Amino acid sequence: MLGLVNWIEQVVSVTRFSLKTIPERLGSSASAAFGIAGVVAVMVGVLSISQGILYMVKQSSVPENAVVLRSGSSSELVSGLAGTDTEVIAEAPGIRRFDDGPASSPELFLIINLPKRSTGTDANVPLRGVAPAAFHVRDRFEIVEGRSFEWGLNEVIVGRGASEEFAGLAVGETIEVAGEQWPVVGLFEAGGGIAESEVWADAAILQSAYRRGNSYQAVYTKLETAGSFQGFKDALTTDPRLNVRVVREAEFYQGQSQMLTTLITGIGTVIAILMGLGAVFGALNTMYNAVSSRTREIATLRALGFRGGPVVLSVLCESMVLALVGGLVGGGLAYLAFDGFRAATINYSSFSQIAFAFDVTPGLMLQGVLYAALLGLIGGLFPAIRAARLPISAALREQ
Repeated sequence: MLGLVNWIEQVVSVTRFSLKTIPERLGSSASAAFGIAGVVAVMVGVLSISQGILYMVKQSSVPENAVVLRSGSSSELVSGLAGTDTEVIAEAPGIRRFDDGPASSPELFLIINLPKRSTGTDANVPLRGVAPAAFHVRDRFEIVEGRSFEWGLNEVIVGRGASEEFAGLAVGETIEVAGEQWPVVGLFEAGGGIAESEVWADAAILQSAYRRGNSYQAVYTKLETAGSFQGFKDALTTDPRLNVRVVREAEFYQGQSQMLTTLITGIGTVIAILMGLGAVFGALNTMYNAVSSRTREIATLRALGFRGGPVVLSVLCESMVLALVGGLVGGGLAYLAFDGFRAATINYSSFSQIAFAFDVTPGLMLQGVLYAALLGLIGGLFPAIRAARLPISAALREQ
């Protein structure tokens, strides 16, 4: 027990001495810390894209909502439902009913080209045709500027995300739809969900404009309770008049975003690893220099009876402290630079743009700091072993 206490005291003493000498090596120490800070800032910044998309997906769905597509369809773009199908779906058990009818909205999903505000290049923007029940199905829907479109008229309303990312979508402007100019009469929010990336219009008018007849691509429904889903699904999938796929809204949106988030997370991880290698070499160089400049000091401590273990831990602690400082700085810079930054990217499931905000979460910042600690540990390990193995007699003779 006494030996353990003595060993711990040696670790504390040597580590304290090591940390106090950092100002004497301020240049190289700062270089290592800021190298790691850059790695963490880039990693957190890239991964905040996927976090922002995941947040948008979460905000897009509620447990009581379900989506009905044609059987075998993975997205609205390749789905198709006849008007008679949507009527059968609206009468299914479990759907919540309001004074003006069931909360069942048959919808069209189309794509129009609009220029991005940032680059001026054309991008695919979702144009959604909705039924009156759409405003019952989307709980967080709210007109925040202008008004809603009037049923039967060539008018559109736009989500806030789409309005900020694409030109021509401010209230009072017009956009080209099916070769004609349609006025933008309102701006809406939907709790930060995917709907804010879309342009909405009357589905019946869009059917006529695009010669779609009495057809739709999906039906969005609100059920009485989340527990009503299985009965609702069974009723539709066993109905001989229908050939449909029924999924919870959360599952549907997760499937739509999975490819994109996986791709971004993979890219972010590769970038972090490649940059991390550079940061590790920087930390190695810094810690080798630190050991080299303190050769006689370390040898003196060894000659006084300090063991190799405390010396190893002191070098590792110094490396970890520099890395953690870099991680905290990098995480803070990423938060200031990226959190809430709005952008748009392609959704590979629908081949249309989705607008979202980068989301630097506390968990993501913690992940960055832990990665910095790992880089510091790797960067300090070999210099620490070298310090512990220095021959005492030879080291004491060094000038």
